[in-house]
Amino acid sequence: MFRPSMFRPRCCYCILCSLLGLALAWLLLFAAPPAAQAQNAKGPISFVNDVAPILKENCFACHDAKKKKGKLEMTTYANLRKGGSKDDPIAPGKPKESYIIDVLTSTGANRMPPKETGDPLPPERIAVIARWIEEGAKLDAGLDAKADLVRELRVRWKPPQPPIAYKYPANVNALTFTPDNKKLIVGGFHELTVWDAAEGKLEKRIFTRAERAYAMVFLPDGTLAVAGGRPGQEGDVRVYNLHAGAAKDLGGVPSVDGVHDKAVLVKELLETDDSVLALALSPDGKKLASGGCDRLVRVWDLPSAKLEQSIENHADWVFSVAFTPDGKHLVTGSRDKTAKIWDLTAKESVLTFPDHQNGVYAVGISSDAKTGFSAGEDNQVRQWQATDAAKQIGKQIRSLGHSKAVFRMAHHADVKTPLLATCSADATVRLWNPATGAALKTLSGHTDWVYAVAISPDGQLVAGGSWNGEVRIWKSSDGNLVKAFNASPGLAPKTAEAPKK
Repeated sequence: MFRPSMFRPRCCYCILCSLLGLALAWLLLFAAPPAAQAQNAKGPISFVNDVAPILKENCFACHDAKKKKGKLEMTTYANLRKGGSKDDPIAPGKPKESYIIDVLTSTGANRMPPKETGDPLPPERIAVIARWIEEGAKLDAGLDAKADLVRELRVRWKPPQPPIAYKYPANVNALTFTPDNKKLIVGGFHELTVWDAAEGKLEKRIFTRAERAYAMVFLPDGTLAVAGGRPGQEGDVRVYNLHAGAAKDLGGVPSVDGVHDKAVLVKELLETDDSVLALALSPDGKKLASGGCDRLVRVWDLPSAKLEQSIENHADWVFSVAFTPDGKHLVTGSRDKTAKIWDLTAKESVLTFPDHQNGVYAVGISSDAKTGFSAGEDNQVRQWQATDAAKQIGKQIRSLGHSKAVFRMAHHADVKTPLLATCSADATVRLWNPATGAALKTLSGHTDWVYAVAISPDGQLVAGGSWNGEVRIWKSSDGNLVKAFNASPGLAPKTAEAPKK
């Protein structure tokens, strides 16, 4: 689901830079006056506002409640001060005598963070911790020493406003058509944008807490459920009324507040510690399911907004969920390289399809529930037996290929003209007949990885959204392009470079 990072070799001069940086850290810590030892020199250092964010970003991965490297758990103030194999790593009032400062400034094998995980902590951040220790290593008034710091930081975090005009494209990780087939909702940076599907015109912007939207589905009452979050920070499932709220002008477009305005943000179903990547609505509209980075699949009863089940059926991130036509089973796909079917009534797994041998990003089920679909990192869309036909359950029927990884699929379950759409890192959206596996059309024109795909409720339109912010809409009947636009509000179009003289 996430575009791989590009790594570049480091030259030897970087070693000298690192050594100079460490030397500067010591000067900042022990040679400079206290006023110059931290970024925030106007008042006392706050543990929860200044120190805890540094620890979370650089230390919690190895020192949380599960890993406890060196027997040290740092996600509460109490456990941090309790220490691990070295006892309390902090000597209040004495940064020079504090073990945490020793390992943060070390150039040896005991350096923290470890060399294999990346660069040393920047001198200015070490200075913040040192000054906090010098001031007595106090806990903020009113904060419980046993409070979960991950949650406390999440509560205090304030989302930034979306830019009036984007300087860089916003990656499209999710999009969906409105129930009337006329508009397209696209996920942006801390916002949802509403576009006229025929004209490609931006009509509205909805400010969200989530940095990214990964999945969307319209509910029976016309509200929009959105799954998303901030990668590695928090995840959520929230429900929005796109027609409500007091609109303000943002770059010449009406904008409403989906963070604070309860008329817009009508329901918060889930807050968790990492991104939520998948959503599915049951055919009768009464249940909603989600999956995400915490490996859990959750199922809500929508009328009551009650969480009915939390299912731990995968060993890794859950990328996709889909209900069977009768709403009694869930199909799920995971980074653990499997697709599975879960019986919601019996609360047990009834099938595992393991043939991908790589991450499974998308799943679906045929309208008669006999055939499962799954696709992923192995470039394949696989069809397999989902019911017990002559004891062939779980057996692959056929494989349909892209040339690169397949990220999402959308299924239109019309009895007369069923349609399956898939999107891929090969920069295409492809249409298939889900009953026969026949390739119908290849929809081209994207210039980057296509992360999101959607079919309009009437089955007449197909949309794809890519890494570089481009959205393309085609007619499903003939593959003709309806509209193409970049879904990054205000983004200046690329201009050709002047020829070199």
